[in-house]
Amino acid sequence: MIRFDLTTDQIPTAWYNALPDLPEPMQPPLHPATREPVGPDDLAPLFPMGLIAQEVSTDPWIDIPGEVLDILRLWRPTPLVRATRLEEQLGTPARIYFKDESGSPAGSHKPNSAVPQAFYNKTEGLTRLTTETGAGQWGSALSFASAQYGLECKVYMVRASYNQKPYRRILMETWGASVVPSPVDDESNPGSLGMAISDAVREAVTREDTHYSLGSVLNHVLLHQTIIGIEAKEQLAAAGELRPDVVIGSCGGGSNLGGISLPFMNDPAVRLVAVEPASCSTLTEGTFEYDFGDTAGMTPLLPMYTLGHDFIPPSIHAGGLRYHGDSPIICNLVKAGRMEAVAYPQGKTFEAAVQFSKSEGKVPAPETGHAIRAVIDEALAAKETGEEKVILFNYSGHGLLDLTAYDDFLNGRLVDA
Repeated sequence: MIRFDLTTDQIPTAWYNALPDLPEPMQPPLHPATREPVGPDDLAPLFPMGLIAQEVSTDPWIDIPGEVLDILRLWRPTPLVRATRLEEQLGTPARIYFKDESGSPAGSHKPNSAVPQAFYNKTEGLTRLTTETGAGQWGSALSFASAQYGLECKVYMVRASYNQKPYRRILMETWGASVVPSPVDDESNPGSLGMAISDAVREAVTREDTHYSLGSVLNHVLLHQTIIGIEAKEQLAAAGELRPDVVIGSCGGGSNLGGISLPFMNDPAVRLVAVEPASCSTLTEGTFEYDFGDTAGMTPLLPMYTLGHDFIPPSIHAGGLRYHGDSPIICNLVKAGRMEAVAYPQGKTFEAAVQFSKSEGKVPAPETGHAIRAVIDEALAAKETGEEKVILFNYSGHGLLDLTAYDDFLNGRLVDA
């Protein structure tokens, strides 16, 4: 067998909360004006109380509302697939498994958090959501989720991606969202996720009917994504594997990486690896300090590895990974030595993505290509040592709306920053 499926009645009914199990206690977010720890009232203009409670909860498991499960069942559980053809092509004794999150309506892992976020806002009487998006995966996911709950959705899309990925914009608009390029006040600026967050937050705090929604970084987002790793544990057992030796995920803000890796973090025999772009190498080149989540300094300060909230990354095709900081949970694990971090230039990642496409038949998103690059390197290292290593990675999204990126790579127009 190369594909391991769960039935719809086996979908997890609770999320795993990593906060109580982190190797070091989390430092609190700080108010942008007072530099004092923020409380629920400080976050209420942006988020519903249901999500604020999840942000600080110390409960090891948090129940998934039935209304959320009803929508998640449209595509979950997702399959676990063994990449046997890639293994054969590499000549490696390693066994490679990927959790295929590309079958969601938005084509990525992002709806795992978009659906509960839309639900909690709807139940508290909100009618509009604003958000940012880099490559468009999160914007697509929230547009889909908003449509399910009858919410308006406005997406500020990083200008470089807005120009590179018109079909992502069309997908969002098909679900009823309004999409504008960010920054809104400078058409010559390629933009950044930090700028787009500022644009979205600025609008949300000026309207009583509107909240802001974030697709990565925050604790509650990674909480929602743990449904990926929880399912993967069951499926690996069905495949006859005791555990993975290494769990790999691409990392921009940390959502898909956290989703696949956090359910394995309490097993010291499992290595956890974050893979980021060399042109925005937050974990490998940044400094650990308190920094704003956005460029304008409107959001709480978070303890994280950062390149500086005013950092403007190059316009690489993996727009979802071009964030100046990272999830405090991910940064906590890296700082404590529980998680490793590596960085690759986009040329190397597209080489790996094309190799995967030719062997396994699936065209990955540029973001996902970063994880595949690390997987191939791990598998080749196992070939050198003869080790029968079990490698698990998150196939976080398909690249069928990113084909201009592949066109650039295949025709020699893709440049490493």
